[in-house]
Amino acid sequence: MLEAIAGILPIDKGNVRWHGKPLPPSRRREAMLYLPDGVRPYQDQPVARLLTFFANVYRRSTNEVEDTVESAGLTPVLYKRVHALSKGYGRRLMLALGLLTPHPLLLMDEPFDGFDLRQIRDVAGVLRREAAKGRTLVFAIHQLMDAERVCDRFILLADGRVRGAGTLNDLRMRTGLTSGGLEDIFLALT
Repeated sequence: MLEAIAGILPIDKGNVRWHGKPLPPSRRREAMLYLPDGVRPYQDQPVARLLTFFANVYRRSTNEVEDTVESAGLTPVLYKRVHALSKGYGRRLMLALGLLTPHPLLLMDEPFDGFDLRQIRDVAGVLRREAAKGRTLVFAIHQLMDAERVCDRFILLADGRVRGAGTLNDLRMRTGLTSGGLEDIFLALT
């Protein structure tokens, strides 16, 4: 779905709207950046060089890069080559690259994949701070407890259909599960 929204995959029907107006595939690169799961660009390059490259492309200052490195927790691996990163550090690198871009919308596939509980909390904090700055973040997350930790609105999909959409409270009211978690709500709707 994220690939279709980003304009990578063609869609049979429907459209993507941004600020109430249709956003054709040719203009989506201006508004959004898609960070797929499992992708690592420039694998033979050191992490620091890749971050510097992105910072230069998007005219980010040295302070912005340093803040991003610290926020994403990349300091221990700055001089490792991208291909040598663990899964978790690979996800942190993709997050850092997304944070360095000016796109008002970030689409992230499985942003917590490869992280333990403490790392999920740390990254969730980074994402919440980014959203508080006014950036829109859209995640595809299979672990509903992780989604509940960081998201304020949900679209629950199963078998290619929308089963529920709204805030956690909206979904609780719809299902009658007044104190239910997102997993309970999903099971009730599917």
